Amino acid sequence: MLFSEGSEVTGIYFIYKGTFKVHKKWTDDKELIVRLARSGAILGHRGLGNDVIYPVSATALEPGEVCFIDIGFFQSTLKVNPQFLYELMMFFAGELKESEKKMRNLAHMPVIGRIAQALLSIQSTFGTTPEGFLDINLSRQDLASYTGTTYETVFRIMNELVQEGSITLSGKSICIADIDKLRAHIGE
Repeated sequence: MLFSEGSEVTGIYFIYKGTFKVHKKWTDDKELIVRLARSGAILGHRGLGNDVIYPVSATALEPGEVCFIDIGFFQSTLKVNPQFLYELMMFFAGELKESEKKMRNLAHMPVIGRIAQALLSIQSTFGTTPEGFLDINLSRQDLASYTGTTYETVFRIMNELVQEGSITLSGKSICIADIDKLRAHIGE
Protein backbone atom coordinates (compact mmCIF):
# COMPACT_ATOMS: atom_id res chain seq x y z
CA MET A 1 0.00 0.00 0.00
CA LEU A 2 1.45 3.36 -1.02
CA PHE A 3 -0.88 5.43 1.12
CA SER A 4 -4.14 4.85 2.94
CA GLU A 5 -7.41 6.70 3.10
CA GLY A 6 -7.44 9.18 5.99
CA SER A 7 -3.65 9.48 6.32
CA GLU A 8 -1.83 12.80 6.02
CA VAL A 9 -0.80 13.83 2.50
CA THR A 10 2.97 13.66 2.25
CA GLY A 11 3.42 13.75 -1.50
CA ILE A 12 2.55 12.61 -4.99
CA TYR A 13 3.60 9.37 -6.68
CA PHE A 14 4.39 8.77 -10.33
CA ILE A 15 4.25 5.15 -11.46
CA TYR A 16 7.36 4.06 -13.36
CA LYS A 17 6.39 0.41 -13.53
CA GLY A 18 3.48 -1.68 -12.27
CA THR A 19 -0.26 -1.63 -11.78
CA PHE A 20 -2.10 -0.05 -8.86
CA LYS A 21 -5.67 0.22 -7.68
CA VAL A 22 -7.01 3.45 -6.18
CA HIS A 23 -9.80 2.55 -3.80
CA LYS A 24 -12.12 3.93 -1.16
CA LYS A 25 -13.89 2.23 1.73
CA TRP A 26 -17.53 1.61 0.88
CA THR A 27 -18.47 -0.18 4.10
CA ASP A 28 -16.37 -1.74 6.85
CA ASP A 29 -15.70 -4.84 4.74
CA LYS A 30 -16.16 -3.55 1.17
CA GLU A 31 -14.25 -1.18 -1.06
CA LEU A 32 -14.95 0.65 -4.29
CA ILE A 33 -12.10 0.81 -6.78
CA VAL A 34 -12.12 4.36 -8.10
CA ARG A 35 -9.61 3.68 -10.86
CA LEU A 36 -6.86 1.40 -12.02
CA ALA A 37 -3.49 2.96 -12.80
CA ARG A 38 -0.41 1.78 -14.66
CA SER A 39 3.03 3.00 -15.69
CA GLY A 40 3.03 6.74 -16.41
CA ALA A 41 0.08 7.52 -14.11
CA ILE A 42 0.01 9.77 -11.06
CA LEU A 43 -1.21 8.72 -7.61
CA GLY A 44 -1.94 10.82 -4.53
CA HIS A 45 -3.23 13.81 -6.46
CA ARG A 46 -6.68 13.41 -4.92
CA GLY A 47 -5.07 14.58 -1.67
CA LEU A 48 -4.25 18.01 -3.12
CA GLY A 49 -6.26 20.97 -1.90
CA ASN A 50 -7.16 22.45 1.46
CA ASP A 51 -7.82 19.10 3.11
CA VAL A 52 -4.46 17.51 3.92
CA ILE A 53 -5.61 13.88 4.06
CA TYR A 54 -5.77 11.27 1.33
CA PRO A 55 -9.46 10.63 0.50
CA VAL A 56 -8.52 7.28 -1.11
CA SER A 57 -5.95 4.50 -0.75
CA ALA A 58 -3.50 3.22 -3.38
CA THR A 59 -2.38 -0.40 -3.42
CA ALA A 60 -0.06 -2.24 -5.80
CA LEU A 61 -1.62 -5.14 -7.72
CA GLU A 62 1.85 -6.36 -8.68
CA PRO A 63 5.44 -5.39 -7.90
CA GLY A 64 6.19 -1.93 -9.23
CA GLU A 65 8.40 1.14 -9.08
CA VAL A 66 7.20 4.62 -8.18
CA CYS A 67 8.77 8.05 -7.87
CA PHE A 68 7.76 9.97 -4.74
CA ILE A 69 7.63 13.78 -4.91
CA ASP A 70 7.34 15.59 -1.58
CA ILE A 71 4.16 17.69 -1.40
CA GLY A 72 6.04 20.93 -0.66
CA PHE A 73 8.32 20.50 -3.68
CA PHE A 74 5.36 19.49 -5.84
CA GLN A 75 3.37 22.60 -4.86
CA SER A 76 6.40 24.85 -5.44
CA THR A 77 6.82 23.31 -8.90
CA LEU A 78 3.19 24.06 -9.74
CA LYS A 79 3.71 27.73 -8.81
CA VAL A 80 6.69 28.22 -11.13
CA ASN A 81 5.83 25.93 -14.05
CA PRO A 82 2.63 27.05 -15.82
CA GLN A 83 2.84 24.35 -18.52
CA PHE A 84 3.02 21.61 -15.87
CA LEU A 85 0.13 23.24 -13.98
CA TYR A 86 -1.91 23.34 -17.21
CA GLU A 87 -1.19 19.65 -17.95
CA LEU A 88 -2.21 18.73 -14.40
CA MET A 89 -5.41 20.74 -14.75
CA MET A 90 -6.24 18.91 -17.99
CA PHE A 91 -5.52 15.60 -16.25
CA PHE A 92 -7.92 16.56 -13.43
CA ALA A 93 -10.59 17.52 -15.98
CA GLY A 94 -10.29 14.10 -17.62
CA GLU A 95 -10.40 12.36 -14.23
CA LEU A 96 -13.53 14.31 -13.29
CA LYS A 97 -15.25 13.30 -16.55
CA GLU A 98 -14.39 9.65 -15.97
CA SER A 99 -15.59 9.80 -12.35
CA GLU A 100 -18.88 11.37 -13.38
CA LYS A 101 -19.37 8.75 -16.11
CA LYS A 102 -18.59 5.95 -13.66
CA MET A 103 -21.07 7.33 -11.09
CA ARG A 104 -23.76 7.60 -13.79
CA ASN A 105 -23.07 4.00 -14.83
CA LEU A 106 -23.25 2.77 -11.23
CA ALA A 107 -26.64 4.42 -10.83
CA HIS A 108 -28.25 3.64 -14.19
CA MET A 109 -26.48 0.79 -16.01
CA PRO A 110 -27.34 -2.85 -15.34
CA VAL A 111 -24.55 -4.93 -13.78
CA ILE A 112 -23.78 -6.79 -17.01
CA GLY A 113 -23.32 -3.43 -18.74
CA ARG A 114 -21.00 -2.18 -15.98
CA ILE A 115 -18.88 -5.32 -16.23
CA ALA A 116 -18.77 -5.09 -20.04
CA GLN A 117 -17.79 -1.40 -19.79
CA ALA A 118 -15.10 -2.23 -17.23
CA LEU A 119 -13.61 -4.95 -19.44
CA LEU A 120 -13.49 -2.64 -22.46
CA SER A 121 -12.01 0.16 -20.38
CA ILE A 122 -9.37 -2.16 -18.92
CA GLN A 123 -8.46 -3.37 -22.40
CA SER A 124 -8.16 0.23 -23.60
CA THR A 125 -5.96 1.22 -20.66
CA PHE A 126 -3.80 -1.87 -20.20
CA GLY A 127 -3.88 -3.53 -23.62
CA THR A 128 -3.52 -7.25 -24.17
CA THR A 129 -0.80 -9.86 -23.86
CA PRO A 130 0.58 -11.54 -27.00
CA GLU A 131 -1.92 -14.34 -26.30
CA GLY A 132 -4.82 -11.84 -26.40
CA PHE A 133 -5.63 -11.69 -22.66
CA LEU A 134 -6.11 -8.42 -20.77
CA ASP A 135 -2.67 -7.31 -19.63
CA ILE A 136 -3.51 -6.85 -15.95
CA ASN A 137 -3.51 -9.14 -12.96
CA LEU A 138 -7.00 -8.40 -11.61
CA SER A 139 -8.86 -10.68 -9.23
CA ARG A 140 -12.60 -11.25 -9.59
CA GLN A 141 -13.03 -9.49 -6.22
CA ASP A 142 -11.19 -6.44 -7.59
CA LEU A 143 -13.37 -6.53 -10.71
CA ALA A 144 -16.41 -6.61 -8.42
CA SER A 145 -15.07 -3.62 -6.45
CA TYR A 146 -14.35 -1.79 -9.70
CA THR A 147 -17.90 -2.32 -11.00
CA GLY A 148 -19.74 -1.76 -7.71
CA THR A 149 -21.10 -5.28 -7.35
CA THR A 150 -20.38 -8.51 -5.50
CA TYR A 151 -17.94 -11.30 -6.23
CA GLU A 152 -20.83 -13.72 -6.73
CA THR A 153 -22.48 -11.45 -9.29
CA VAL A 154 -19.21 -11.00 -11.19
CA PHE A 155 -18.72 -14.77 -11.23
CA ARG A 156 -22.26 -15.32 -12.59
CA ILE A 157 -22.05 -12.54 -15.21
CA MET A 158 -18.59 -13.70 -16.37
CA ASN A 159 -20.04 -17.18 -16.95
CA GLU A 160 -22.90 -15.63 -18.96
CA LEU A 161 -20.40 -13.64 -21.05
CA VAL A 162 -18.40 -16.81 -21.71
CA GLN A 163 -21.54 -18.71 -22.74
CA GLU A 164 -22.58 -16.00 -25.20
CA GLY A 165 -19.05 -15.83 -26.67
CA SER A 166 -18.19 -12.28 -25.54
CA ILE A 167 -15.15 -13.37 -23.52
CA THR A 168 -13.00 -16.42 -22.91
CA LEU A 169 -11.25 -17.30 -19.66
CA SER A 170 -8.07 -19.12 -18.82
CA GLY A 171 -7.66 -19.27 -15.05
CA LYS A 172 -7.74 -15.64 -13.87
CA SER A 173 -6.96 -14.30 -17.36
CA ILE A 174 -9.72 -12.72 -19.48
CA CYS A 175 -9.76 -12.43 -23.28
CA ILE A 176 -12.33 -10.26 -25.06
CA ALA A 177 -13.60 -12.48 -27.87
CA ASP A 178 -16.37 -10.26 -29.28
CA ILE A 179 -16.18 -6.51 -28.66
CA ASP A 180 -19.53 -5.89 -30.40
CA LYS A 181 -21.37 -8.21 -28.00
CA LEU A 182 -19.83 -6.40 -25.03
CA ARG A 183 -20.72 -3.01 -26.51
CA ALA A 184 -24.32 -4.17 -26.95
CA HIS A 185 -24.52 -4.66 -23.16
CA ILE A 186 -23.53 -1.05 -22.56
CA GLY A 187 -25.84 0.36 -25.20
CA GLU A 188 -23.23 1.30 -27.80
